[in-house]
Formats: sequence, C-alpha cells, structure tokens
Amino acid sequence: MQHPAEHSPLGKSSEYVSQYAPELLFPISRTTKWAELGLTASTLPYQGVDFWNCYELSWLTPSGKPVVAIGEFAIPADSPNIIESKSFKLYLNSLNQTAYADRAEVEAVLTRDLSACAGAPVAVRVRSLDEVAAEGVAALAGRCVDDLEVSVNDYAHPRPELLRCDVNEAVEETLYSHLLKSNCPVTGQPDWGTLVVDYRGPRLDAASLLAYVVSFRQHQDFHEQCVERVFLDLQRLLKPAKLTVHARYVRRGGLDINPYRSTEAITPDNRRLVRQ
Repeated sequence: MQHPAEHSPLGKSSEYVSQYAPELLFPISRTTKWAELGLTASTLPYQGVDFWNCYELSWLTPSGKPVVAIGEFAIPADSPNIIESKSFKLYLNSLNQTAYADRAEVEAVLTRDLSACAGAPVAVRVRSLDEVAAEGVAALAGRCVDDLEVSVNDYAHPRPELLRCDVNEAVEETLYSHLLKSNCPVTGQPDWGTLVVDYRGPRLDAASLLAYVVSFRQHQDFHEQCVERVFLDLQRLLKPAKLTVHARYVRRGGLDINPYRSTEAITPDNRRLVRQ
C-alpha cells in the first residue's frame, strides 16, 4: 500500500523557497496509521504531545538584519494530522528572507500556520540561543538497560512477543535505552533515538525490553507511530496502573521530533539530550 507521505516533498528534489510560503506545509492524516494499530480518533488509549524543536529558525528584522532562534512546537497527540517533516523544514526556511516586527509576530505566524496544518492548536515558543543554552543538556532519570546481554537476530519488524514481565511483583520504575533505531517509511533514512518507559505495574523484564527495542532496527515508520506501537505493546502486556512512553529522536534537517504518549496528564520535559 502506498504510504500517505508518498505525495509529500519527502524523498523528492525540492526548491528551497526563502520568502514566506505557508502552502509548503503538507499534512498527513493520523487515521491510516491509527487504523494499523487498531485505533480510531475516539478510542485512543493515551494522551500526549509531539514536541518538535527547530535549530535552524531565522528571519529578518524590519531593517533587514537576520535573526536566529530556536523554535519549539507542541502538536497534540490526538490532532487529526501530523506535519510531514520535509515540508515543515521547507516552510520554516521560507521565513529566512521575510521581515517581521519582532519575535511575537513570528510566534503568531507559526502558531496560525502550524495549527491549520495539524488541525488542532499547536503551542509555539521561539527562544533565543542564550535561553536554550541556559537549560543545558538533560540527564534521564531511571535505569539504562543498554549494558544488558541480549541475543537478537531479527531486525525487520518490532517483536512484542519478546517482552516479558513478572506478574507477581509490582513496581514503579523508569527504564530507558539509547539503542532505538527505525527507518523513514518513504526515504529509508535512519532515525536514531532514545526510548523511555515510565510505568507502575508488573515488573517488566529489562533485558526483554532491550531486545524488543533493538527489533525496531529495520522497521519503517514515522517517529510518532513507533512510540504509539511501543505504548500499545506494553499496555497489552503489563495492563499497568500508569504508563508513559516517550522517545527523544536525534535531529535531522535541523529538526528533532519527540513523541510522548501517556495514560496520565503529563507535563513533559522538553530539554534536549546529549545527542540532540
């Protein structure tokens, strides 16, 4: 079946437009991928947000002097559409030679255009380099599972059958792995990330989680759907009292994408990790 992004600019030669062009934004309905996971907009078992961070944001002042900044865009996990990443980059580049009165005007333009494309309100913050630098690099809480010994020989598709838990022991813990890798479903380019699982329920076997994460290595899907697949597989296994799954992906093309999915109302920490 043709992927919904096949009609987008992704994987195609594109002219880089340097004057404001909101028509460059390309929405992709979440419905198709939700259906693959057995979900609909009315049956989502999670809430959450997709944080996009842009490190190549620039525009002109009224006097013609360039400004550089870092943009943060929070797209609701239940929005009708995701925004195709190359179209997002092309759109952001179209601000490069466009003059704006101040940062507030840039934020207003971005909020309007991105919300229209996503089909839901998108929260936008445009920050100076000093503001972001002051936050530093975040350190993850919890236990890293990457030093555990596992045997893996199948990397083509996620293998939820690898996951195991101890139903006789209830815990509340956070586990994470830096070994998440998947591939873009259109271009085949690698997407690298860190996966974090925070839960309360039967103890998840940490080695089995690592093997499961590694099984994504040749899987083709967008960042958002990879995290949703992990969330659903863990929810089926653990039937947890609470579950949050998120991934911090390495930036590509000046953008990083960080999906969060949770049974709880959460306020995610969007500080970057060392690889971002």
